[in-house]
Amino acid sequence: MQNDSPSPSACPCGSGKSYDACCGVYHGGARVPNAEALMRARYTAYVQRRSDYLLATWHESTRPATLDLSDRPGLRTNWLGLQVISFRQLDAQRAEVSFIARLRIGAGGAQRIVERSQFVFENGHWLYVDGEIGPKK
Repeated sequence: MQNDSPSPSACPCGSGKSYDACCGVYHGGARVPNAEALMRARYTAYVQRRSDYLLATWHESTRPATLDLSDRPGLRTNWLGLQVISFRQLDAQRAEVSFIARLRIGAGGAQRIVERSQFVFENGHWLYVDGEIGPKK
């Protein structure tokens, strides 16, 4: 799980690497090697409010037309950490990643999102398809 007080240059995805050596590479246009790396890069994009990256890595069959990540008055979303539970390569074109993402909205208490995400490999790129939200822990 991500350290609660990472250095400013630490990648938000909790890999232990710097942002520039981790998700920053993918946000800059490099191809992700697998679905886990894409899931980590997408988490970091949520932290950084990079809707452009999220939409570009979302499969067209489930991608929303727009994605508004702006905060509402008094309801700033603070992402607190990511824990990858499992990564499974189902076949050459499909994979799934299970994770827990921790966040706080406004002055509320910390929350957890537990999800098993589905990914596909198309035209040389991994893409997020959808996710099954699990029980909150």
